[in-house]
Amino acid sequence: MLDRLLPAVIALIATPALAATDTIRLGMVLEPQGLDPTANAAAAIDEVVYANLFEGLTRFAPDGTIVPGLALEWQAKDNGAVYEFRLRQGVTFHDGATFDASDVVFSLDRARAEDSTNAQKQLFAGITGVEAVEPDLVRVTLDGPDGSFPWKMAWGDAVMLDPASAAQAATAPVGTGPFRLGEWTQGDHITLEAFDGYWGDKPALRSATFRFIPDPTAAFAAMMAGDVDAFPIYPAPETLPQLAADPRFKVIVGTTEGETILSMNNRHAPLNDPRVRKAIALAVDRQAIIDGAMFGHGTPIGSHFAPHHPDYVDLLDRSPHDPDRARTLLAEAGVSGLTLRLALPPPPYARRGGEIVAAQLRAVGIETRITNMEWAQWLETVFRGADFDLTIISHVEPMDIDIYAREGYYIGYDNPAYRDVIGRFTASTDPAERSALLKQAQEMLAEDSPAAFLFQLAKPGVADARIEGLWQNAPTPANDLTKVRWVE
Repeated sequence: MLDRLLPAVIALIATPALAATDTIRLGMVLEPQGLDPTANAAAAIDEVVYANLFEGLTRFAPDGTIVPGLALEWQAKDNGAVYEFRLRQGVTFHDGATFDASDVVFSLDRARAEDSTNAQKQLFAGITGVEAVEPDLVRVTLDGPDGSFPWKMAWGDAVMLDPASAAQAATAPVGTGPFRLGEWTQGDHITLEAFDGYWGDKPALRSATFRFIPDPTAAFAAMMAGDVDAFPIYPAPETLPQLAADPRFKVIVGTTEGETILSMNNRHAPLNDPRVRKAIALAVDRQAIIDGAMFGHGTPIGSHFAPHHPDYVDLLDRSPHDPDRARTLLAEAGVSGLTLRLALPPPPYARRGGEIVAAQLRAVGIETRITNMEWAQWLETVFRGADFDLTIISHVEPMDIDIYAREGYYIGYDNPAYRDVIGRFTASTDPAERSALLKQAQEMLAEDSPAAFLFQLAKPGVADARIEGLWQNAPTPANDLTKVRWVE
């Protein structure tokens, strides 16, 4: 009898493992408000759709380099004031529509239009014309040389859309990527399914489900119970040692482009006084925030730039933890009895870090009124409405030191000299000149303190030990599934 039952028992035991070889369940802290990366600033959108559902002309590779996407190749002309992109042929959208140069014209014109809702509209501000030269050739004319243009086209905000489906992209996205939308159960999960008509190499996965688990304790419980297979940005770093000691899991710690900062509203007194801003920067103890909020995961920064970038300048000595000097600067500025509003979005680095920052500011005579905001409220009130005094946020966009030069940006920093440096950097195509300008920009921010620069966000992740292909580092917000597979 046992001999006859044994094959059935083995089959029952093997079934779950076999079923898992082409599916994956990923944990995420935040649920995206929509799935159109060209109409919303939330990184959670790109964490689902980047390289999976939507594609751009170029894309970020796992090491941060720019590689071909829907464009096979590109060529800079007129000293970088004109770019021509040769497109892949045989590409279709998920609804069967053919992708060609007309879709590029539509997507770029839509992004740069006066009524565009693209959160990174500045990426397209220099475009003066987009022309479909041939079905597989696009010419983009700029208002001047721009050595960063292929890099700009790799952002999630620059993905290609079909005119017929673009208006519904937030809820019914149609892209050219290797996965298409399966289902979205709001408040619970999003499932992507493999797109059989994909132009490139087919992914090993047939489906991927993103589960929304905002609570760190619940995230740990989900991993331990096997309810999720991986948590690429794990919100409970205090439990990583326990997971690392469990042979079922592997811990994957990498870097991100996320400069975590204490943003200040430079428009409002007294934060329009650089002495007050510098006092706040001096009041902050970066390492205490990293240890207390991130359990040691994070790299202190003295300006808005990633330490892993070759042009990084260590400027921590420009704003060391110096409460006495902070009090002196506040007295010089005539500021006493100051109370500031501190808006905190949901991520643990903000909620945990905010309590620590509040205590550090109190030590130099600055009180705070903390408001914990949900993500949609933070985007509307702080990011779009600029109705705040202080906030803690990780700016995860790649090499986004230019945000301090953007007109109307929520921080409200207004420095013509800084805008000039960023303008010259953008226009330059000379690597040595671009490097020097990036270093100069870092120096200027460290001196003027439009924000208190805290730390570079780490990317602590955890996954089933049998999973390969997840990104260790995050050159852009993404959970690129194109190379993810199970290894038994």
